[in-house]
This record gives sequence, C-alpha cells and structure tokens, in this order.
Amino acid sequence: MSAPLVEVSDSVASNGTGLDEISRKLDTLSQNVTALGEQVRILTDKAYDDRRRRQEWDEFRSDVSPVITDMYAMTVEQLEEIQAYVQLEDVLALMKRFARNTRTFNDMLDQVESMYDLWKDVSPLSREMVDEAVIQLSMLEQKGYFGFAKEGAYVLDQVVTSFSQEDVRLLGDNVVTILNTVKSLTQPEVMSLIDNLTTGFQQAEENADELPTSMFGLLREMRDPEVRRGLAITLSMLKTISRQY
Repeated sequence: MSAPLVEVSDSVASNGTGLDEISRKLDTLSQNVTALGEQVRILTDKAYDDRRRRQEWDEFRSDVSPVITDMYAMTVEQLEEIQAYVQLEDVLALMKRFARNTRTFNDMLDQVESMYDLWKDVSPLSREMVDEAVIQLSMLEQKGYFGFAKEGAYVLDQVVTSFSQEDVRLLGDNVVTILNTVKSLTQPEVMSLIDNLTTGFQQAEENADELPTSMFGLLREMRDPEVRRGLAITLSMLKTISRQY
C-alpha cells in the first residue's frame, strides 16, 4: 500500500512543478506582449508625428513658395535696373571690407548702445527741463519781455540805419566823455534839480496866462528873493559855460 501512495505523491509533485513552469512562461509571454504593445504604440505615435510634420512642412512650403518666387522675381528685376552701376566684384569687395571692419562695427554698436543708455537716463531730465523752459518762456511772454525785445530790435535797427560807421567811430572816441556826463547827470542833486526844473516848467506852463508880462510886473517879481536867487544861479551857470568856450 505504501508504494502506490509514494508514486501518486511524486506524480502530483511533478504535475505541480509543471504548472508553475507554465505559469512563469505565461507571465513572461504577457510581459513581452505588453512591451511589444508599448513599442507598437510608440511607433504609431512617431509615425503620426512624422506624418503631421510632413503635412505642416507641405503646407508651409505651399505658402512660402509663391512668396519666394515673387521675391526672386523682384530681386532679379531690381538687379537688372542697377546692373549698369554695380558689379559683382564691387559687391564682393564691399563684403570683404565689412568683414575686415567687423571690430570697428562692433565698437560703433557699443558706442550707439552707450549713447542709447545715456539717452534713456537723460530723457526724463530733458523733458523736465523742456517743461520748465516752456513755463519760464510763458511767464516772460506774459510780462512783456518778448514785446520789449521786439521793440528794442526796432530801436537798434533805427540806430544802425541812422548812423554811419564814421558816426560810430566818433561815438567810440567820445564814449568816455559821454559816460562821465551821464554819471554827472545821475548824481542825486542833479536829478533833483532836473526834477524841480521840470516841475516848475509844467506849473509855469499851466499858469502861463496868469504870469505878469509887463515891465512893472517883472520888476515886482524881481523883489522876490527866490526869483533873485534863481537868476543868480542861472547867471553863474552861464558864466561858467562861457569860460569853457
């Protein structure tokens, strides 16, 4: 009885081992199928992307081709117009010259960039200065400076057209005397005298009809101390002037 039981148990163990092997193979096969499906998906996506790129390229080429054709035709037309003035050798020489002066162009661009940066920094200040200048000019215009300058230019024009070079030269020779005279006239006592003379003349002119003009009237005025004092000053001034001439 024991021998058949051993054979049955060995057979069962052998069958279990075979099932495990089959299960492992099925798992491996499932993994391979999954990996193959992933690769197929990647290839499919790549094929789709390639087809999409080809379509985009075809659309781009169909859109750009007319533009390139027109540009080429226009370039040929323009070159035909200037071919009498420009030779290929000249263009090549110009390109070589550009290549040789690349550093110079870079330096120039650096300077332009520096100037642009400076302009960005100065621009706000310049706008403020312009605004302030406009305000000041408006104030000067309201105060009449521009009108005064205009009339001053008219006066200067009259002086220039009324005097010759010889007159100006004589004026230069006597400018010291003129300035001394002006200096003397601007003294307080002289200005007071001129003001009194002007005021007295205006008062006398206003009352000209009431002033005595007869001989006896004038003699009666001579009795006034102020009149005698004025005559004395006038005679003294005339005496001083006569001595100089």
